[in-house]
Amino acid sequence: MTQQTSLSTPPQETSEAVQHALEVTLKGCDELLPQDAWVKKLVRHEQTGKPLRIKLGLDPTAPDIHLGHTVVLNKMRQLQDLGHQVIFLIGDFTSLIGDPSGRNQTRPPLTKAQIEANAQTYYKQASLVLDPARTEIRYNSEWCEALGASGMIELSAKYTVARMMERDDFDKRFKSGQSIGLHEFLYPLMQGYDSVALKSDLELGGTDQKFNLLMGRHLQEVYAQEPQCILTMPLLVGLDGVDKMSKSKNNYIAITDDANTMFAKVLSISDDLMWTWYPLLSFKSTQEIEHLKRAVGEGLNPKEVKVALAMEITQRFHNLQAAQAAQEDFQLRSKGGVPENLVEVHLSGAPLGIGALVREAGLAESGAEANRLVEGGGVKIDGVVIKDKAHKCQEGTFVLQVGKRRFAKVSLKAQ
Repeated sequence: MTQQTSLSTPPQETSEAVQHALEVTLKGCDELLPQDAWVKKLVRHEQTGKPLRIKLGLDPTAPDIHLGHTVVLNKMRQLQDLGHQVIFLIGDFTSLIGDPSGRNQTRPPLTKAQIEANAQTYYKQASLVLDPARTEIRYNSEWCEALGASGMIELSAKYTVARMMERDDFDKRFKSGQSIGLHEFLYPLMQGYDSVALKSDLELGGTDQKFNLLMGRHLQEVYAQEPQCILTMPLLVGLDGVDKMSKSKNNYIAITDDANTMFAKVLSISDDLMWTWYPLLSFKSTQEIEHLKRAVGEGLNPKEVKVALAMEITQRFHNLQAAQAAQEDFQLRSKGGVPENLVEVHLSGAPLGIGALVREAGLAESGAEANRLVEGGGVKIDGVVIKDKAHKCQEGTFVLQVGKRRFAKVSLKAQ
């Protein structure tokens, strides 16, 4: 997907501050619509000092955030740092409907208890990116529930079924004979109505949210408000370099991962994927990223640039000391060394089979995976490779290593 980071520049009469704000807005984005309207809003902000209202709506359908979710959160933080008002909107009402975006079947709605639990965890994690002191937190049940049945009917009259069926996922499902619940038509309407209630100037979302974001512009015009601009961000490709980052694909980095795991996972991506990640995850300017690209083209080892990205991301979610320690740990493990602060595991049942030992030490998710690792020569005890699945580990204390980066200090006793 082409990233529109080189859209038309603002008129020359605009100030450097406005031009800088536009550059920050465009960095890594897919689309900014309409750009001229956003420039006018930025000029108004400069003239009046009144912050623009930047909206991000998130349905707490799952409790955990990974780096893919932070692409939009990073942009929110960048706009927040420019002095604008960030609104973190928790879709507790719309979660009861279920977002149909990109779905080939009806999404099962969540219960209120699930939504509340997810929302608390979600915002706590989002606060690792956003500045909590400068973030307005809202729940859309505040105005959606107040609409009532009559208000919902009135809102539904603001849009037609024909226009709704222009939406790509609805169109595909209809043509393939898959069911579409009437309540699913309410989702984009309610998300659009959020923009009316919040009087937003700009709404952010992934590229899969474009229809919903445009609905906000439409409804604001219907309700005689200045329509918001919309900013869509690309979907982050996961560690595999193929699919978008997703827990279901197991190609993700959770923002709650420990520093060593986070650092190592970033370094595991390909050089090509690194250049896709940089504009979406790094706070470096477009010029700085281009400088790094040129340096690699002139002979700089791309691993050095990847290490810089891993350091930046790890420091953001931990701290500088943890990021530096993670780098040292990675270097040590890459050279076959043993890290100083090993996780200590106490087990019983000696003599214990090597596969069971690896599994119970937490270095494999299952016995089958542990046996595959053993057969592949990826398991060592005190530096000695163990390739026999029938190997029995005797009572004692030793260093168990799986692959290059997973270690445990195991104390094994008899039953």
